[in-house]
Order: sequence, then structure tokens, then C-alpha cells
Amino acid sequence: MCQNVFSGKGLLHFPVKMVSGGKGTRRVSISQVGAVPVEISVLLGRSVLPMQQLLRMGRGAVIPLDAREHDEVWILANNHPVARGEIQIFEEKISIVVTRQADVYDFMAIGS
Repeated sequence: MCQNVFSGKGLLHFPVKMVSGGKGTRRVSISQVGAVPVEISVLLGRSVLPMQQLLRMGRGAVIPLDAREHDEVWILANNHPVARGEIQIFEEKISIVVTRQADVYDFMAIGS
């Protein structure tokens, strides 16, 4: 018998197989998951512009976003929302503090 359970700490959980055999149940970890590269990106905001305006943009152009200064940002893993976070600036370094899990339905709603 084999069943999937979820293992992991934090916001992301990975399936682990529980296998029953001759010597009882043993846990078979999917160790390859740890070696898979994941691209993390942060979505600060969005903007819709006419193509004509986009083509006229040059160096120094400002693109207005739909976000405000203290809004939460979206944290994406391979372009899929996984968490929300807040921007933190310390000694000219920008980082993101994870605040909660992402609600995929909220993410899809902002695109429409």
C-alpha cells in the first residue's frame, strides 16, 4: 500500500510516500525535490498601457503601478503565487519578508 502525505516546514509542503511492505510501513522521501531549481520573483504591481505609449517610452520613463507604498507584494515560484510579503529595505539592500500564504483566487482576480 502506498499513500501520499505532505511533509515540510513553512508555506510549502512536498508529497512524501508512505509505503507498506514486508517489514512494516516506511517513509520514502522524494529527495530529488530539493535539487529542483525554482525561480522566485516578486510582483510589485501591474499596469495596463496602450502599445503606442509603451513604444514611446525611453530612459527615465515612469510606469505607474496599481499598488500603493505599503501594499503586500506577491511572491511567485516559477510564475505561480505561493506567498504574500512586505518590502524591507536595509542598508540599500531590498528584501521581502514573507507574511502569509498566497490565495491563488485573489491573484487571479487582480488580473481581470
